[in-house]
Amino acid sequence: MAQHRHKRDNPATPRPSLLSRVPRSVLVSAPIAVVATMSAVTMGVLAADPATSDNLLASSSSTSSNTQSFAKATSLSRRSDATVSRSQIRTAARAEAAARQDLQVDKLARQSAKKLDNQLWTTEALNLWDGPSEKAQKMGEIASLKQVSVTGRRQAGRAQIVLDGQSRWVSADYLAADKPEAGPSLGGACTNGSTIDAGHAALYSIHDVVCANWPEITSYGTWRGDGEHGQGRAIDIMTSGETGWAVANFLRANYASLGIEYIIFSQNIWSVERSGEGWRGMSDRGSTTANHYDHVHVTVY
Repeated sequence: MAQHRHKRDNPATPRPSLLSRVPRSVLVSAPIAVVATMSAVTMGVLAADPATSDNLLASSSSTSSNTQSFAKATSLSRRSDATVSRSQIRTAARAEAAARQDLQVDKLARQSAKKLDNQLWTTEALNLWDGPSEKAQKMGEIASLKQVSVTGRRQAGRAQIVLDGQSRWVSADYLAADKPEAGPSLGGACTNGSTIDAGHAALYSIHDVVCANWPEITSYGTWRGDGEHGQGRAIDIMTSGETGWAVANFLRANYASLGIEYIIFSQNIWSVERSGEGWRGMSDRGSTTANHYDHVHVTVY
């Protein structure tokens, strides 16, 4: 009987799996991309009001700083050629969790402020910040004598307030429980009967606002045969001492609205051109009037 040789069938060589053909850098970076995607979804969810809770979580870190840390930790996920380690993945996850917790604390603080209706008054015009840290961004300003809701959170010298439903931070030293007394303001009417004759419209505005706020001042000087008085763009407000400084500082604070170029009082000068230097001392001119101790001199543009 003829013997037949049979070729032994070798088992089929297995085809490489899809995962084995994917570069290792892609496999390692994938979890980072997932974390980043989940974090973006989480931030969107936390932007909505969470369920009301009476327990306010304590937090000493700012939302903005943790969010920045998270963004920095996950930045490598945007680079296709980056080699990402497991420790970087864990760092990204921790940063995301911290940012999420701070957002939760912020929401609860705002809800608590609304529920308890705790309010304070601003004693000065204040900058509004998006967080308490030095790296916080300025979000605008709030005027003085405004009542704002506070959350009770304070950090780095700033207090958290709620303004138009948004969380903002201001300098804590300029918040007061009682409404401050209103100081001088633009507007009002002169009621003491004093008048001036001036060559520039801005001088009439200065007279009216000073007269309205300090009716005890009744003497003003405008035209004179020298310098800016002779040009019709200077006025002398005859006052001294504390009242003189009150007038001078009020005019300095409102120089833009009144068209003021510079002010002289009590041997000191302030000018728009060198406003950053504040009040600057002047040399002795020899007399009380020459040194402007008995009047506030104002020159307009």
